[in-house]
Amino acid sequence: MRNSAVLTLSLLFAAPVGAQELAPQIKAEMPSLMAIYDDLHANPELSFMEERSAGVMAREARAAGFEVTEKVGGHGVVAVMRNGPGPVVMIRADMDGLPVTEQTGMPGASKVRVVTKEGVETGVMHACGHDTHMTAWIGTARLLAANKARWSGMIVMIGQPAEERGAGAVAMLKDGLFTRFPKPDYAIAFHDAAQFPAGMIGYTPGYALANVDSVDIHVKGVGGHGAYPHTTKDPVVLASRIVGSLQTLVSREVDPQDAAVVTVGSFHAGTKHNIISDEAKLQLTVRSFSDKTRMMLLDGIRRIARGEAIAAGVPDDRMPVVTLEENEFTPSTFNTPDFTLEMGAFLKGRFGEARVKQVPAVMGGEDFGQFQRADTTIKSLIFWVGGVKQSEFDASVKEGRQLPSLHSPFWAPDAPVVISTATEAMTAMTLKLLGK
Repeated sequence: MRNSAVLTLSLLFAAPVGAQELAPQIKAEMPSLMAIYDDLHANPELSFMEERSAGVMAREARAAGFEVTEKVGGHGVVAVMRNGPGPVVMIRADMDGLPVTEQTGMPGASKVRVVTKEGVETGVMHACGHDTHMTAWIGTARLLAANKARWSGMIVMIGQPAEERGAGAVAMLKDGLFTRFPKPDYAIAFHDAAQFPAGMIGYTPGYALANVDSVDIHVKGVGGHGAYPHTTKDPVVLASRIVGSLQTLVSREVDPQDAAVVTVGSFHAGTKHNIISDEAKLQLTVRSFSDKTRMMLLDGIRRIARGEAIAAGVPDDRMPVVTLEENEFTPSTFNTPDFTLEMGAFLKGRFGEARVKQVPAVMGGEDFGQFQRADTTIKSLIFWVGGVKQSEFDASVKEGRQLPSLHSPFWAPDAPVVISTATEAMTAMTLKLLGK
């Protein structure tokens, strides 16, 4: 892998216009960065358990000359470098892995197994690529420290816990991120992408990622014998009606030019063939972009659940209970439009039109948007860096086959290309924003 990576990197370094001043520095750092990546990949940690990962990031930031504070909002890391007057740029990377057992078959694959806080034994994997995020963050810290003569202002680098639970950004904010440390004028992050070839950069002005809500519906019925359904109020039939009617929220109540998702991911009821249960339980994921659409969907779920129960003749004291899991809510991520377009044009000029594309928003969730929501004066941008090896991407297009997605046990990004591209992009954008 390393030989092909070196060849790929050499081609990438040769291509960008205006990149000559950073390319040799990145190339010199890559052996060390890849060793860090291999270590992080082999030792993933679940949300709010990122003690080891945070230690690696804190150690590397200190070595680069940053003032480092640990345990902000759990295992959060804040690294600050002051270098004269000027704006404040925040650069964020998330650190947590997922409860997924790795099946890539690659050398250095994670073999970590843990028991979760919920008591479930599971493998752990960086199936969302946060190991590439952390490594590029370290590379960016090193390059910005090495190029202090070229910028003036402050850099605040954030190692954030618990992105996968949508809770880490809020935890850091509640622990004084914007009061104990310099508040940013600009906030930058990236995410590896399983839908783009390695080294491609994608950006989206405005809404980039969705609101994510988790909703539970406890459907109550009147149980009894399966042979005598007329003596019962069957919660399985009622829950099935609710599932069907929920589909009309998107198809008939959301503007066709808007975007929304209502997915029932779990349906549990009953214990035996001939018993009509007295309850059924549904679990939903609900996605939207605007807060207005979000509230319409959530209100609609409550209305449909109650309405179907009334139509089924369920007694008032057995109405469905709809619960919104507040701790799992992730708000939509909004890229400041003018700032995003400015940085997109800058990256196109640096990497070339072929590698930098404006791309549609996605319905996945990311809690990076919490920082800009906490202070709307912050100009914020999260962008994508493609991670699919070019040969695999080309083969998938030719053969019409589906590639592994993020969160898949088979997701294996082309890490050297992702890390080198993201390091260069974040370093170059920060130098532009803080340039003397």
